[in-house]
Amino acid sequence: MQRRDFLASQAQLGAFCLFGGPAMAASDSTFTVPPEEAAHEATFMQWPASPRVYPDRVFLELLQHTITDIANAIAQFEPVILLAAASDHPNARKLLSDQVTLWDIPTEDLWCRDSGPLFAITSTGERVVSHIRFNGWGDRQVHKRDGRIAAEVARRLDFDLIPSGVIGEAGGVEQDGHGLLMAHESSWVNDNRNPGLTRDQIEQRLLTAYGAERMIWADGVRGEDITDYHIDSLARFTGPGRVLINLPDDPDPQDPFHMAALDTYDQLIAEGLEVEIIPEPDDRRVKTLDFVASYANYYVCNGAVIAAQFGDRETDRIAQDALQRHYPGREVVTLNVDALGEVGGGIHCATQQLPTS
Repeated sequence: MQRRDFLASQAQLGAFCLFGGPAMAASDSTFTVPPEEAAHEATFMQWPASPRVYPDRVFLELLQHTITDIANAIAQFEPVILLAAASDHPNARKLLSDQVTLWDIPTEDLWCRDSGPLFAITSTGERVVSHIRFNGWGDRQVHKRDGRIAAEVARRLDFDLIPSGVIGEAGGVEQDGHGLLMAHESSWVNDNRNPGLTRDQIEQRLLTAYGAERMIWADGVRGEDITDYHIDSLARFTGPGRVLINLPDDPDPQDPFHMAALDTYDQLIAEGLEVEIIPEPDDRRVKTLDFVASYANYYVCNGAVIAAQFGDRETDRIAQDALQRHYPGREVVTLNVDALGEVGGGIHCATQQLPTS
């Protein structure tokens, strides 16, 4: 199934607040992460920069163009902040619209969903960073810069940084913003992230980090891709009790990702959720087996859904129609982001929302 190419990925601030002055310290220990479709103040993204991660300079430039295409598309609907070292600003600026702001926070890779800040709101309306510690997907990739991004953004915004007590990535857990989480065990109950912690302990910490009440687990797949099968490339909440899932029309019983995807689907149905299937594209531009062709890896911003198209006219249309039904009143914007699929991700993986307070 779709997965990030594991072997190819193993290349081993001032306190000024842009949004209305410095935030107050959190007044209590309870908070919630709003649903992605709630109002945003901005979207954060990261500039791919490391030659250790991307030694092919031509491909790195293609990735950079793809990231700026996404940033420019989102910027038509809400402010975008692109994190990059100051030395990278001139090259990035050439490709960006005026609606995108550059911040001098050095990066290595582009996956802001995983290494960027997870924003939450306290019961008194104050915003904090609910910090899931990033360790390069289990120390599989260099992350000296990316491992500091969440704390650097929190400091620049003057937001409290609240440790969750777990190591992992926000792309590895889906939340509906109404009390329910879902995840693959393989991305969390794993010695490369959380050695010594049981599933129950990890679950309780994730529930606290998101301000949620209940969690649905499926097995997932360990060791076959760098993420250990992130849930956000398979299934997404589109509202309370409602899910879109990306499944193959003809699953291969020898493919562990296909079998794990079907298991996740069965788990969601067993929990009584309303689940709609989007078929995977067959006639896509990129044919390699490890290419991530996920329609589920879209991003919801103010007034729009930014999604991928893969060149299969039939399934591209099915996916676009499904997103329009699930997000009525929003414009569905589709982009060619094949470069992200070649390194194992998509638009959702590359973005992180700052909710309004």
